[in-house]
Amino acid sequence: MQLSESDHSATINSKANLLLASRALLRLFSPGVLGGRLSILIYHRVLAQQDPVFLDESDAETFDRQIGQLAACFNILPLDDAIQGLRNGKLPARPACITFDDGYADNAEIALPILQKHRVPATFFVATGFLDGGRMFNDTVIELIRRAPGSTVDLESLGLGKFSIGTVPERRQAISQLLDKLKYLPSESRQSAVEAMSTLIPVDLPRNLMMTSSQVRELHNAGMEIGGHTVSHPILAKMENSAACADIANGKEVLESIIRAPVRFFAYPNGKPGRDYLPDHVRMVEKLGFEAAVSTAHGAARKDSDLYQLPRFTPWDKGPVRFALRMARNMLKTVETV
Repeated sequence: MQLSESDHSATINSKANLLLASRALLRLFSPGVLGGRLSILIYHRVLAQQDPVFLDESDAETFDRQIGQLAACFNILPLDDAIQGLRNGKLPARPACITFDDGYADNAEIALPILQKHRVPATFFVATGFLDGGRMFNDTVIELIRRAPGSTVDLESLGLGKFSIGTVPERRQAISQLLDKLKYLPSESRQSAVEAMSTLIPVDLPRNLMMTSSQVRELHNAGMEIGGHTVSHPILAKMENSAACADIANGKEVLESIIRAPVRFFAYPNGKPGRDYLPDHVRMVEKLGFEAAVSTAHGAARKDSDLYQLPRFTPWDKGPVRFALRMARNMLKTVETV
């Protein structure tokens, strides 16, 4: 059914009013209210269209709208400028940074043109072990279940259970349950389980999910910051310290060889303080020469925040008003560190 011209105009006006309301809400949070708190947002992927199996990932339309909304309401800063502002207590009103984790190809293919359209800087934290045709374990699980034939997947021989996958919601639930079971296994055990799953579910898997080295250089040449995110994206807290330090250091070295410039900032994989990384890892990151690091503890950074455990959050909400409310709530949250 097609909308009449009056209905179409009403829809446009309604969307415009929602955007105006969300901007007014965010502008309530001035430096006088929040003491110049810095909001750092996390993105992972920006898909061409919404993924029915993985609804939480951003799509191009939503990302474009969010970045436009953020640019209208916040002073979006390069991460280095924001950190300098935190150090000297001279952040502008409503400061914010945009960051991406992991190194997905769509960051260069889809997100970069949108960022350039809005003249917005961003930092991309790249796990180097998956560049040039690699694939993270979680994406292997997602794609195996997405592409699996039939209405059930039997992984009981691996101790992972049996799952109904006859509908999209069932596939989504199966993915969530499998990722929960696998995420905190030791890296070798997790990899073995994923390889065994691939044997039991013989489907073709994509090899173009992650960036190429040339795409990393493209982002750097476009003026975007490239940050470290380890080589293998491990749970650092589950590793021996020597192995964790090597994974962090080698990732930094590879990125610096790609972009031929210093890699100054780091993002802890998964990033939950006390669970995914520990105080030893904070000291490692500083000793390895990084200038600051970000976690996934929710909240907004302040002048007295630990520069090696800066908080970030993921803006899940799609609608402009709920997005604004989520941003406002995050700015008021107390930050957890280790």
